[in-house]
Amino acid sequence: MSAILKEKVFWEKTLDTSADIEFKTGDRVRLATVPPYFKTAEPVPMLRPPNVVQMGEEGVILGRAPGEVWSVRFARGAYLLDRQYLEMIVD
Repeated sequence: MSAILKEKVFWEKTLDTSADIEFKTGDRVRLATVPPYFKTAEPVPMLRPPNVVQMGEEGVILGRAPGEVWSVRFARGAYLLDRQYLEMIVD
């Protein structure tokens, strides 16, 4: 195996492909990073402070909003979050 091919295989194994994973309704997710604020997933959304959901808290995907925004149910309510703040929980 050539050195270039070995390097390609190494990088394919080590790259984080979690951003390529598409969520489905019912998937379990974890809050990977805390956003500057939370927007409630209600007919009339409200902004909530960043301490309403703790980093690492687990939730369930309720659905997708336009763009890379997901509706997620946590213990203290449902919120709209960008994909960058979530990570899939793999069993």
